[in-house]
Amino acid sequence: AAAAAVLGVFGALSISAASQAAAPSAAKPKTLTFNVVFSKFSLVAANNKRPPHSPFALGDELTFHDQLFSRGRHVGDEVGSCVIVSIPPHPGLANCSFVVRLPGGNITSQAPAVVGPAPKQLAITGGTGIYRNAGGDGTLVEFNSVKGKLTLHVLSLASRRRGSLT
Repeated sequence: AAAAAVLGVFGALSISAASQAAAPSAAKPKTLTFNVVFSKFSLVAANNKRPPHSPFALGDELTFHDQLFSRGRHVGDEVGSCVIVSIPPHPGLANCSFVVRLPGGNITSQAPAVVGPAPKQLAITGGTGIYRNAGGDGTLVEFNSVKGKLTLHVLSLASRRRGSLT
């Protein structure tokens, strides 16, 4: 149960319109909403000291490759990993990083993941291609261990002038 909850932390996404993923305006903020089909995660047991009664140890990593849909159509995927940083008896917590791969580019993101159904808040940390100046935030809602919804509020951050720190 704990494994499913932590993995579900960052699993799946859906766009409200496939065209949004293909060509967002560089000047206007865009909201992308994805229906997510979560993959089974893989556990990389990085810590040889295994705690009793826990499927995870500090430093273990969960990897995933989720599928993203919009209006029933496959529009991209999400790949990532979560490093376990706290285990029972303390609240379960992981540090997750992932890449949303869409037509035209990628969007990178990070978030803390806690066990449970509460919406997960994430930060958009950058991107490539048409998302190269991306910033913003988002929310992942897990409906169950198989499906969820990811909403990304993508901002186009202006590039700094060369040689300028402001």
